[in-house]
Amino acid sequence: MGETQAPLQLLSAFVAVAEQASFTKAAHKLGVGKGTVSRAVSELERQLGTELLHRTTHTVALSTAGVALYERAAPHVAALNAAVLKLPESAVEPSGELRITAPNDLGVAVLPELLVQFTRRYPKISLDVWLTNTNVDLVREGFDLALRAGSALKDSTLTSRRLAGGRIGFFASPEYIARRGKPKQPNDAAHDWLLHRAHRRYVKPFQAGTPRFLCDDLLLLRELARRGAGIAMLPESFAAPYVQDGSLEEVPISLPDSISGGLFLVYPSSGEVPRKVTAFRDFLLEWLKKLPFA
Repeated sequence: MGETQAPLQLLSAFVAVAEQASFTKAAHKLGVGKGTVSRAVSELERQLGTELLHRTTHTVALSTAGVALYERAAPHVAALNAAVLKLPESAVEPSGELRITAPNDLGVAVLPELLVQFTRRYPKISLDVWLTNTNVDLVREGFDLALRAGSALKDSTLTSRRLAGGRIGFFASPEYIARRGKPKQPNDAAHDWLLHRAHRRYVKPFQAGTPRFLCDDLLLLRELARRGAGIAMLPESFAAPYVQDGSLEEVPISLPDSISGGLFLVYPSSGEVPRKVTAFRDFLLEWLKKLPFA
């Protein structure tokens, strides 16, 4: 409490003294010095123009005006203090609604198991998940965090945390490779290429020609490749499970431009980071360590 104290602070000090019948005990309850409480009550009396407490060496008692003010103010002060203390984000255990946005393909591939395990660990957190390939404005749209794939973020209003590497390669089904062979250069006209729209600008040979399939969803590209439609340019993390089960093979191609991406956690930089966000961040880092491509 400073020299210019807000009305609620003054009332809180007065109510504490009235309930404890002691400036010393009231100060202990509020976690401030005795002098701070005494000044707050004196300032409230000055503003109201009346004595609220009768003070003697050993006792503190409410005046008639003090009784009237206590009866009117005490329930409201208690309710306001309870409202502040019971805010979900202020609780020791992470709680409240966590609003997340992620790309469609990343959300489907990564989030289901992650979110199930996360909510089991933190049962007081509820989730509002928006999957969209548009990079939404987190602050304006009221999101707590975003998962994004690609390159590092360049936005001073957001904090970006790299979660996993993102080596990118070319993958095709064994059936396609048996029929068409393996090219040595990207965009070889003798082959069908499956490309994500965001990757096209990074590889110069693809900038000159049109791939057989161009889209904005990595899951669709992966499924097309598995079904023999062509050679897909995919993050290793997306292809790894299907390389392991034999439905995809990596096609070794030397890229003229070295490209790599990654998985990033992004959240607003201003203010204190809510416990629910740090809980999700730490859980995600722990969870990713268990994956083969992390």
